[in-house]
Amino acid sequence: MTAPTPDPSIPPTAATAVRLDLPGGEAVTHRDVAANGARFHVAELGDGPLVLLLHGFPQFWWTWRHQLTALADAGYRAVAMDLRGVGGSDRTPRGYDPANLALDITGVVRSLGEPDAALVGHDLGGYLAWTAAVMRPKLVRRLVVSSMPHPRRWRSAMLSDFGQTRASSHIWGFQRPFVPERQLVADGGALVGDLIRDWSGPRPPEEEDLAVYRRAMCIPSTAHCSIEPYRWMMRSMARPDGLQFNRRMKRPVRVPTLHLHGSLDPVMRTRSAAGSGEYVEAPYRWRLFDGLGHFPHEEDPVAFSTELVNWLKDPEPDR
Repeated sequence: MTAPTPDPSIPPTAATAVRLDLPGGEAVTHRDVAANGARFHVAELGDGPLVLLLHGFPQFWWTWRHQLTALADAGYRAVAMDLRGVGGSDRTPRGYDPANLALDITGVVRSLGEPDAALVGHDLGGYLAWTAAVMRPKLVRRLVVSSMPHPRRWRSAMLSDFGQTRASSHIWGFQRPFVPERQLVADGGALVGDLIRDWSGPRPPEEEDLAVYRRAMCIPSTAHCSIEPYRWMMRSMARPDGLQFNRRMKRPVRVPTLHLHGSLDPVMRTRSAAGSGEYVEAPYRWRLFDGLGHFPHEEDPVAFSTELVNWLKDPEPDR
């Protein structure tokens, strides 16, 4: 059954569009936590060591619905957070640079009462997970990144690889004022569904799931906040703050790292992501999923969750 198209005349609220149950009706615990001067919505399931899940664009915590169940069943406290400006979290007027967003993440770990967490990040969430592991290594037990290279590798690819620049045309488009925000919310967020379909491999999410993402993007101010990190990433490349961040990211990642990627990812090329291990001074494992696109955790949730859980349970992950 296909979900109804979001009605653009009825602005959704975070309460109705974000605080959802899992597929099949399984309830998760929704709550707000304070961290780094803002309030963040989290969805939680299970007990055990903390695994904090970080979504990418143009999504929110719902993208981890399959992994929440798999991790909880495997004995973990699985928590999916909405990043600043997205989903049920605060939409602040500033604070969308990666260093501050990484402090949001580590602040949430503290606010959850845990000494550390395994961070699992996709797309922008992966970029921030890399950053958090460098900035606050004592709070990151393990690192899992999907569909995103190390920030220094990303910067290099964007500046020197025409193929990657072309694949990231949407990021260049985000640099325009006002227009991207209007495009993202037009026709009930239709562009959100188009982007996810286009960036997926042969098995994109179902239409009812795309409708969930479309509705969440139409929450007032979400479109603007969700693209502000990409504006900073591009506009800061030649600015002192961007150069300082790039130098800061020279410090190696010193926690075990699992790097996952879809072979058909049209947004982040495999050659751009591969090689990020040079920034990791710890066990590093690269796993390429054949036949999957930019959203491997949704396109084949069983394969992704199996790889994730097995690696988290491995006491000595290989290099």
